[in-house]
Amino acid sequence: MSETRWSQQFIAMLESLRMGTTFSVGRRYARAGNVRSLTISSSIVTALVLDEDGDTYRSRIATRAFSAADWSRIERALAQEARHAAKLLAGHLPEDLDGILQTFGLSLFPQSLAELVMDCDCPGWQKPCRHLTAACYVLAEEFDSDPFQILAWRGKGRDELLEQLRSHRVSALSHITPKAPETPEVHTTAGFWTAGPRLPKPVEPLPGTVIRTDAILDQLDALDLTVGRFEVGDLLRDVYRTLGCQSSEGGGTVETNRGNAAVTAERRCDEPREGSPRSVADYP
Repeated sequence: MSETRWSQQFIAMLESLRMGTTFSVGRRYARAGNVRSLTISSSIVTALVLDEDGDTYRSRIATRAFSAADWSRIERALAQEARHAAKLLAGHLPEDLDGILQTFGLSLFPQSLAELVMDCDCPGWQKPCRHLTAACYVLAEEFDSDPFQILAWRGKGRDELLEQLRSHRVSALSHITPKAPETPEVHTTAGFWTAGPRLPKPVEPLPGTVIRTDAILDQLDALDLTVGRFEVGDLLRDVYRTLGCQSSEGGGTVETNRGNAAVTAERRCDEPREGSPRSVADYP
């Protein structure tokens, strides 16, 4: 037996009944192989025990199986700890399993004879009889060789328990959304030379309106630049006006705006502003 602590807990509870003679005969029967078969199912252990008189008797040991609600709490507690799940998957019970059960008011083994129901079809009146005690010793050995038999006695077999643990682990991991890897931004020159959407057609001016070609200069701060004796701003204004006049069919009026006040002055396009150069020769 690789571990004996599971059987020690179970046998210690039984031997606390102070039935020395009965348990001594039961140990001798167990060691002699008189327990011909032993079956563990949910809450009930059934054994066939050969008596010294050659007759075989059926002995049964029952305890309360954990409820479905109890097992649901136990499974969630075990699944929350990776070390517990790993231990169970490796075929071993967690060493602190008793402590986990105690948090739910449960115990791995019956704590007293009142938590057991024993029955044997032998003619003896004393219970537990030598056949039942022999079955108890063999049952303890089964617990040591396969601790999952303890849980099966409490209502949950190995395969069912491990399947439930896997489901709980998968459910817990599914709530963790992995962060998607960042996709690097791809720069492409495709469509670089393709024109965008066409701008809407400008609103038609009211009849009699003359568009000032130098109006853009009114939105700029004064330029602290000069060319000879002329301000650069004045030179640019005349250039804008000249280009505007050349694109029109003839002379017209020029409207100048200053803030919210509008002052209209009529001047022929070919008339230069006062103080502005009349030709290229006027530049220094």
